[in-house]
Amino acid sequence: MFQDKVLKKVTIHFAGDSGDGIQLTGSQFTNTTAKYGNDLSTFPDFPAEIRAPIGTIAGVSGFQIHFGSVEIDTPGAEADVLVAMNAAAFSKNFINLKKGGTLIANEAGFDKRNLKLAGLDESHNPLDEIPEADFEVHRIDISKINREALKEFDLGMKEKDRSKNMFALGFVYWLYHREPKGTIEFLKAKFSKNPEVLKANIAALNAGFHYGETIEAITRYKVEKANLEAGTYRNIIGNQALSLGLITAAKKSNLQAFFAGYPITPASDILHFLSRHKNFGIKTFQAEDEIAAITAAIGGSFAGSLGITATSGPGMALKGEALGLALMLEIPLVIVNVQRGGPSTGLPTKTEQADLMQAIFGRNGESPIPVIAANSPSDCFDTAFEAVKIAVEHMTPVILLSDGYIANGAEPWKFPSSSEYKEIKPHYTEAKEGEYLPYQRDENLVRTWALPGQEGLEHRVGGLEKADKTGNVSYDPDNHQNMVKTRAAKVAKIANSYPDLEFIQGDENDDLLVVGWGSTRGSIKVAVRWAREQGLKVAQLHLKHLFPFHNELQNVLEKFETVIVPELNNGQLSKLIQQEFCKEVKPLNKIKGLPFKAQEIFDKIIEESHD
Repeated sequence: MFQDKVLKKVTIHFAGDSGDGIQLTGSQFTNTTAKYGNDLSTFPDFPAEIRAPIGTIAGVSGFQIHFGSVEIDTPGAEADVLVAMNAAAFSKNFINLKKGGTLIANEAGFDKRNLKLAGLDESHNPLDEIPEADFEVHRIDISKINREALKEFDLGMKEKDRSKNMFALGFVYWLYHREPKGTIEFLKAKFSKNPEVLKANIAALNAGFHYGETIEAITRYKVEKANLEAGTYRNIIGNQALSLGLITAAKKSNLQAFFAGYPITPASDILHFLSRHKNFGIKTFQAEDEIAAITAAIGGSFAGSLGITATSGPGMALKGEALGLALMLEIPLVIVNVQRGGPSTGLPTKTEQADLMQAIFGRNGESPIPVIAANSPSDCFDTAFEAVKIAVEHMTPVILLSDGYIANGAEPWKFPSSSEYKEIKPHYTEAKEGEYLPYQRDENLVRTWALPGQEGLEHRVGGLEKADKTGNVSYDPDNHQNMVKTRAAKVAKIANSYPDLEFIQGDENDDLLVVGWGSTRGSIKVAVRWAREQGLKVAQLHLKHLFPFHNELQNVLEKFETVIVPELNNGQLSKLIQQEFCKEVKPLNKIKGLPFKAQEIFDKIIEESHD
């Protein structure tokens, strides 16, 4: 006999071997949940090794989704449900399963071989040692039941076993009152040319769904729709939103976008996504290396297109010299850095915010370049649009910082109408009589954009220092100092175009301020909300513009006795704030390749509030 229980929010963690289709399972559950009208946030966790040994903890792939009928700001900390396809997935993730939570374990993945691969005692099945009073455990021989469900199909055993993730997904769908219809439509599109595999996956999905009906005295759960702002929503992944923002900005600039990139985790999806949208006038070029990618993008901008490139930290290191060239030429260019764990190759599939100093200072000479950061998957759209607007209207390269957490994460996005975004106006040079001065500037110190082939607008290009106004090569020391100061002043003036600083929670009358940037926004928001619910006077401010800083930032910081700065690095924004404003801050740093848990930030707030 089934019992239904209504929940406000749930966190489910799918985990298994990297070949178990965990990311597909999680994304399908996410898409279905989004269609049900829940608010949600996800966190895919990929193995760091491309071909990690099967069955080992290093090879575990994870996907966590936090969804509910209430506002969801993070992918959740501890899981309410853990789906473990083998012993390694269990060993890595069981510690984060809440007491009273539900474990769904594939018993076939807990034989002696799998226990050994996971580094566990082969003589003891850990499932036997779980206290029944503390957890609801569903021990299901998914592999065996799935094979039985597919016995009539003309497929090999390996092909049949590949669909066991669909069985697990079907069971979770049943447990949470979600229909598998959307996933069936997805499978039809994915395997349209392989009907036998298509039928097998649908059969596995349905077998998992109907398996739930065979279990007696089990509780099923309902999560009602969230009270989201009225509008049309879609589920959006960070890299997708960023790409759509670039496309929209190119259209609003009336420019053809030229994206040149080199594959690198976790930025490659931007190249892949844009390459599928040639119908919007997007040209993409996969270069032979990072240096070729950015120099090709510079060439595109010089020729009158919107030059764009994307990479991660190691690629940014290689792009440094060319970034200086774009700065010297003063042409529009957008450089996306989807940050990951470093240094060197570091943690390719894990998240970090450790490239802030590199973005601001990582070039030779005096090379000021605007730096802005996205703070959520959906915010990637607006941040990409703003990066293009700054680049085009101020004739400068712009660095856009994202990270692996928000690049691969997903959330509902109320997508806007094109009419909500203003036109972006390029500073084209108008043909005129007399000498053309390519570095003649307006009141914002912005030069004009002369397209090749325009009669009378010939001018010198290159990385050597420019003579003021004429752009000719100059080695004059006074001119060099003047040009360095002028370029810096131009970038500083960009801050005059920023919107007003707005507190996310609280205001300047509170005692303690938590300042963040990038993907820490959701965790900080939850932690500050908890603190305010306990009566603490805590405010939250989140920075999008990291260089130059907002003109009002110093005044705001000075109003607070205590300022906490959580970062997924060793304190880079903290150092910048202290250096720029001589304002002492309290750093909270995490460098584990994982996002903050709200509890970690809340604990820091409590600690500083009691000092």
